[in-house]
Amino acid sequence: MKNDVTFEELFNQSIKDVKLEKTVTGKIIEITKKGEIFVDLGYKSDGIIPKEEYSFDEKQDPKKEFKIGDTITADVIKQNDGMGNVLLSYKRVKYRKNRQEFENKIESEEIFKEKILEATDKGFIVNYKEIRIFIPISLSGIMKNEDPYKYKDKEIEFKIIQYEPKQRRIIGSAKKVLEDRQKQKEENFWEDIEIGKEYEGNVKNITNYGAFIDIGGVQGLLHVSEISWNKNTNINEILKVNQNIKVQIKELDKESKKIKLSYPEKGENPWNNITDKYNINDIIKVKVVKFMPFGAFVKIEDGIEGLVHISQISDKKITKPEDILKIGQHVNAKIIDINQENNKMELSIKELEGTSNEYIEEI
Repeated sequence: MKNDVTFEELFNQSIKDVKLEKTVTGKIIEITKKGEIFVDLGYKSDGIIPKEEYSFDEKQDPKKEFKIGDTITADVIKQNDGMGNVLLSYKRVKYRKNRQEFENKIESEEIFKEKILEATDKGFIVNYKEIRIFIPISLSGIMKNEDPYKYKDKEIEFKIIQYEPKQRRIIGSAKKVLEDRQKQKEENFWEDIEIGKEYEGNVKNITNYGAFIDIGGVQGLLHVSEISWNKNTNINEILKVNQNIKVQIKELDKESKKIKLSYPEKGENPWNNITDKYNINDIIKVKVVKFMPFGAFVKIEDGIEGLVHISQISDKKITKPEDILKIGQHVNAKIIDINQENNKMELSIKELEGTSNEYIEEI
């Protein structure tokens, strides 16, 4: 048997075979104008990474990422591309690396921030290192009447809420980011809140019993009784929606997440010095402001009202205060009781009947 072999045969035997579907690492020896990358693999043939196998993004320029002499890792596609080179793919290796990084970020619930590549009325398309993500319009965080197309090329923050790579279904949610931040903001708020603390609030809604005030993402109730000392206050004459006001925490229940507020601009209680200004049997002029089945409320001055019971309106038999009085009328009345502790005053009109002066004056 002949044991002699040629130099070429010995050389070929000394070189490792490049196996398909394997990842190899080599040194870049050339980057052509077309974007092809030639790689010295240490084998009998050089490797080549065509431009289309460099990146999923055709606009990517390999010269911005690599230079001659750098090492690069790629997948073997073919042992021979027909020109004697090993056909390689860098984008496959890069995609696996990016996907692993992507999955790690999903696992740790990180927030992504990417540019919106496509915008439609159904949602947004973004890429994370060549991984395509869809953000439905219902999870985009934009208002219902907003134009989604104006968001193209703008950055958006989102979290991944559904990841099914085999079905190529990756769903992102900007709404989730907003909800998480609001939740954290509320948690911080409830840790910091205490009775007596003052806040800059914003009027969000006005009802007949008070106003709801936003104090840093959490709403509290400012009851009508805390807005003015006048019991018949029209809240809309004092506060407006979106108005900024200063409020203080009056009561709070952290367990039920309920807050009652006070309004410093309400001022000092005018009933504090009521007995310095008025006495029983004083005759004063008042204004009729409200009717109830049991009598009429009259305004004495700002923040001070009194009740004329139906039995104290007239000696005549009446079934309701409207039989004698009208809203807005000025009436002479006699003080018959003052209850400073409970902020109450009772007056009588009928005790002035029969005097020389008419007790009702219309305005």
